[in-house]
Amino acid sequence: MQIFLSAFDDVPDPRASNARHDLGELLVIAFVSVLCGSASCAEMAAFGRAKERLFRDFLKLKHAIPSHDTFSEIFRVIDPKALDAAFGKVLADVAALLKEGDVIAIDGKALRGARDKDESARTRMMVSAYASRLRLTLATVTADRGTELDAAIEALGLIALKGKVVTGDALHCNRRTVAAINAGGGDWCLALKGNQESLLSDARGCFSNLKDGHPVASSADTAHGRKETRTGVVVSAKALGEYHEFPGLKGFAKIDATRDTGGKVTSQTRYFALSWMPTPEVLLATVRDHWAIENALHWQLDVSFREDAARNRKDNGPGNIAVLRRRALDVVRRDTSKGSLSIKLKRAGWDEAFLCSVLNGL
Repeated sequence: MQIFLSAFDDVPDPRASNARHDLGELLVIAFVSVLCGSASCAEMAAFGRAKERLFRDFLKLKHAIPSHDTFSEIFRVIDPKALDAAFGKVLADVAALLKEGDVIAIDGKALRGARDKDESARTRMMVSAYASRLRLTLATVTADRGTELDAAIEALGLIALKGKVVTGDALHCNRRTVAAINAGGGDWCLALKGNQESLLSDARGCFSNLKDGHPVASSADTAHGRKETRTGVVVSAKALGEYHEFPGLKGFAKIDATRDTGGKVTSQTRYFALSWMPTPEVLLATVRDHWAIENALHWQLDVSFREDAARNRKDNGPGNIAVLRRRALDVVRRDTSKGSLSIKLKRAGWDEAFLCSVLNGL
């Protein structure tokens, strides 16, 4: 647990110098409670009181467990970026396991409950940069009222991109984002849609008259009562990068996907802009890896942590508690014992020995 206390020392404390509760200790209680299923400041305080004996083994708690109002006040004022950076230090040894060619997926997730009735469901978002193979959040930045693109570029600036492949949806297929990735020494594979209409039109033209024998790769998956077949192909487009003033563009990719669900067959063609020329097999694997941010991060946040139902709304509160959820997911995934993720999270709440083993495994 000392590793968390040391990391939290770097989180600036905006409170007055006579604040009663130590910031690092409060953050430890909050994080452990979220790891065990707490979804609100009231639940953090209740969990802390229920586990006070456990916390006193490694915390001083001069003024006992903070109240829910204290938790709420803290999360409203501390900086989510500083909090996420502290967790980045704790998990730095995991991030160091990134390899050449690893996929870093970038995407935003709306905090649907963190809004008032007159606000859009996408008023508040968290944009995450996610290491698909490691299943680790490398950086997360809050995005308010349409600033998802800016938050994504900021998140990418916090990561060592050299030798990695950044993937993203069509929002991120723009000159600002690719310039940021290029500056960091990374490559990119970005979905190409109507927001880059001229580029998309030329991409389609590149695939209209491929010669016989052009390299093609296929893959198939069967799961949850459906079968999906994907065929991928890559073509060069370096000259078009200069023509469209799209820095670093070297190729286009096309994936034709066919899905059979109980006899109902649907098909879809997707296009991608590329900064390097992968083989069709590598292309299929890269695009497939991108979906880890949806399936292994966003879906788990909703199913295991009930993020869509979370009603934290004030100031920095939604962003800070969203950081705790993402980092709790990172930490529990380090545990190698048998059992589903949901079972491990529940078990951490009632089995103190298991909880300690998860935290001590860092």
